[in-house]
Amino acid sequence: MSTKTPPLTGHPPAASLTNEEILRYSRHLIMPEVGMEGQLKLKGAKVLLIGTGGLGAPLGLYLTAAGIGKIGLVDFDVVDFTNLQRQVTFGTSDVGKPKTEAAKARLSNLNPDVEITSYEMKLTSENALELFKDYDVIVDGTDNFPTRYLVNDACILLGKPNVYGSIFRFEGQTTVFGMPDGPCYRCLYPQPPPPGLVPSCAEGGVLGVLPGIIGSLQALETIKLILGRGDSLVGRLLLFDALTLKFRELKLRKNSNCVICGSHRKIHKLIDYNEFCGVRGEEEPEIDLHVPEITARELKERLDRGDEIFILDVREPHEYQICNLKGHLIPLGQLPRRVHELDSSQEIVAHCRSGKRSAEAVDFLRKAGFRKVLNLRGGILSWSTEVDPSVPRY
Repeated sequence: MSTKTPPLTGHPPAASLTNEEILRYSRHLIMPEVGMEGQLKLKGAKVLLIGTGGLGAPLGLYLTAAGIGKIGLVDFDVVDFTNLQRQVTFGTSDVGKPKTEAAKARLSNLNPDVEITSYEMKLTSENALELFKDYDVIVDGTDNFPTRYLVNDACILLGKPNVYGSIFRFEGQTTVFGMPDGPCYRCLYPQPPPPGLVPSCAEGGVLGVLPGIIGSLQALETIKLILGRGDSLVGRLLLFDALTLKFRELKLRKNSNCVICGSHRKIHKLIDYNEFCGVRGEEEPEIDLHVPEITARELKERLDRGDEIFILDVREPHEYQICNLKGHLIPLGQLPRRVHELDSSQEIVAHCRSGKRSAEAVDFLRKAGFRKVLNLRGGILSWSTEVDPSVPRY
């Protein structure tokens, strides 16, 4: 299929630019591929950003600087210290503030001519269609599968382009879904992965500069869609490996049997996407194993009174270097072949960062015959919060 960027419909160009805008956008205006006509298209366009974090930061900054007429920001999170390594919209003074509030202030200062509308809310099946309907382009900067499927389906139902991006550790990808005759997210991923199989950035990490690269590519594709210039990523998935500094490209085809964009559509309304992806919600564990637990305070009390407790740390070595409880390190993936290092007659408390991996470890050990094994609820993060604030959080 042709990758020529198709023109968007439904947004009339702005009538004119002020003298100040002409000066601000002068480096655009002297490019024949943009010029006055293209800049008026940008000024007349309305773009909705889903997420203001890693990908949303470069997206918001570059689309605002480019002169998009109206930008909507959807997010329900607050700025955390761990965000500052990659979410360059925010500064240290923004920690604790709602992300939409902090982002709106930064973007309005960057370009006061752009109308910034913030939606401090979680995107759901109940509000997505209403939020999307007045925007020309939807840009997906989210980091979880339920929201990606939700964004995709809402875009298909409304006929909106979906500029997609995702990142993990050193790798990223981007494409454009939802265009006429082009594929959608479900064409690429008809079914979500099993819960817990793909770790989040909070669990696996992400190189701070990576979202800047992928988010900038998403901003570029958005601007090209509005201008109707260049070759679009419609039908092409662009893969980037930061370690080797290589780009690869995969051809994507529209699936004629796709349940939402195929010739015989089976999905006609938005569904429960947490249920579809097999998760209970972003605030709850993806794997609910119902293993016996101990709180950080309870563990501290028992250690203080001299109880003999074996601390099993199932994180990775590089996490152990950040902070530890001086426990015995056996990464979760090595536990089956190193279980002989443990004494089933001892009382064992397993921990990880937040309690998810150690719950799996406890479940495995109990099935292997260990009876006196407990999971540290909330992991080493809870120890830092409830017992010893000098233990670093990460």
